[in-house]
Amino acid sequence: MTLLRDERLAAAFDHAARRYDALVAANPGYHAQLRRSVRRLGLPRGGEGLRVLDLGCGTGASTAALTAVLPGARITAVDASAGMLERAAAKPWPPGVTFTRAPVEKLARAGVRGPYDAVFAAYLLRNVTDPDAVLTAVRGLLAPGGRLGVHEYTLGGRRLDRAVWTLVCRGIVQPAATALGDGELYRHLWRSVVEFDTADRFADRLRTAGFDRVRALPLPGWQTGIAHTFTGRRPLPEQDAAR
Repeated sequence: MTLLRDERLAAAFDHAARRYDALVAANPGYHAQLRRSVRRLGLPRGGEGLRVLDLGCGTGASTAALTAVLPGARITAVDASAGMLERAAAKPWPPGVTFTRAPVEKLARAGVRGPYDAVFAAYLLRNVTDPDAVLTAVRGLLAPGGRLGVHEYTLGGRRLDRAVWTLVCRGIVQPAATALGDGELYRHLWRSVVEFDTADRFADRLRTAGFDRVRALPLPGWQTGIAHTFTGRRPLPEQDAAR
């Protein structure tokens, strides 16, 4: 199969939206890992007074992680899938959380404008057609010194990492998703990871896009070598001038 992109991918997520949270709940540590990645942003004072952009919020799992770790932040959550966004917006949220439907390539058209103090993107970058263009746009949305956090399936580069990912997808995730009528989306899930960057390559991609202080941090549990947190920063003006 070819990878799903743009409208086809959004439509597949629309179809899966009603069952998505149930499948996520079967993933050990899913929500705790997201909170760990948010903490790795290192934002001060529980996010008090900060603007944070949640890119690719899905049904709101990343949004929930942000509100748990950064209760004082104003959070704009964005997703291209109407079905996923409807599920997210229907959940109870504290004041300061808003939801907007938009592809990440068309944020300005939807009224999503910076500067933001931080951008968090979970399970997003491997799903876009041009990740370099998206990272450049994200850098432009950040205030100088603003922080980027990416929580993503990026294999560590060992043959074992790919083998474990394939075993989990083909032995557990895909059969369950196929029974629920969402097999195409979860076949895409497997392939989108094995065809995307390794962790080292993605860290280099962030540096090329103009982020500094880039770190690639493994996540614990069964996802070790499969999923990572990446953090980076938009340089301060004097550092930009020196590049």
